[in-house]
Amino acid sequence: MRQRLGRVVSADGTVLAYATAGTGRPLVYVMGWLTHLELGWELPAERALYESLAQGCRLVRYDRAGCGLSPAVDRPASLTFELEQLAAVTAPLDEPFDLMGTSMGAPVAAAWAAAHPDTVRRLVLYGGWARGAELSPPGVRDHVLGLVGAHWGLGSDVLTDIFAPDADRSTRAELARYQRACSSAGTARALLALSYELDVGGCLGRVRAPTLVVHRTGDRAAPVAQAEALARGIPGAELTLLPGRSHLPYAGDRDELVRVVRRFLGLPVPRRRAAGLTPRQREVAELVSQGRTNREIAARLGIDERSAEGHVERIRLRLGFRSRAQIAAWFSERRDSAVG
Repeated sequence: MRQRLGRVVSADGTVLAYATAGTGRPLVYVMGWLTHLELGWELPAERALYESLAQGCRLVRYDRAGCGLSPAVDRPASLTFELEQLAAVTAPLDEPFDLMGTSMGAPVAAAWAAAHPDTVRRLVLYGGWARGAELSPPGVRDHVLGLVGAHWGLGSDVLTDIFAPDADRSTRAELARYQRACSSAGTARALLALSYELDVGGCLGRVRAPTLVVHRTGDRAAPVAQAEALARGIPGAELTLLPGRSHLPYAGDRDELVRVVRRFLGLPVPRRRAAGLTPRQREVAELVSQGRTNREIAARLGIDERSAEGHVERIRLRLGFRSRAQIAAWFSERRDSAVG
């Protein structure tokens, strides 16, 4: 699956980059704190989430102002500005759309659904909150904001520990680099501060779209109590709690999250993937079992090192493993069974 990039301009002249993938009725995806349409598509775990969601529909994502491919602006971050950006992205759509908000995007999506009930077919809120001030104690919030503003590199590492504690070492390192590439320290701090300021409790009762609130029970960035507040505040909302600690939707058991969301949206629900690999992935798995590095795999197969790294990561995700050692053990066991 390929993503197609484009640009829209909001009412105040803000230029926003957006991406679409798949075909069918639109699913507008309001992403969390920091994003980069191109770099996110290159992260195997994140791309796998988007490709899974886009099967049978048209997934629409965008970089908010100052993030990824969208230029920075002088206007301060606010819920009003967030809604204006969402308005610009959805303006070209000529039909009601499904709306999914994750993390910081969840309260934004809820506020949109309350203000524009005729535009939203179904609403999904993942890892979100009703009142940002209740995410953590004031002292903790001030410490994290100060760390991000003064030491962006260190701040991104700390936040990766919070957002994706279940990710393996290489994925966590890649996520920290990804965060730093998404925006400046100033933009990162401003958007994180907005996350703590967002309060949509007063508008939840005006949401009319059928709503699914889904949350991981051990989420370290957003407590389950906030998911319960969202579900309690939205008439008829369904609350689904999944096991796991990762706040990022593509970390942890991504497949189960996708199944829950697609079932609610009325899209075909994929079965759990079998352990079978593509011929190329089997080649890579065999080389991993031989102890080859990504560079050595790349040289052996005539591909670049980044492609080899991507193959290994996709194999790990497909098999549900957390390390190269598990891939090697799995391949060796299957090879030995075949010989026996």
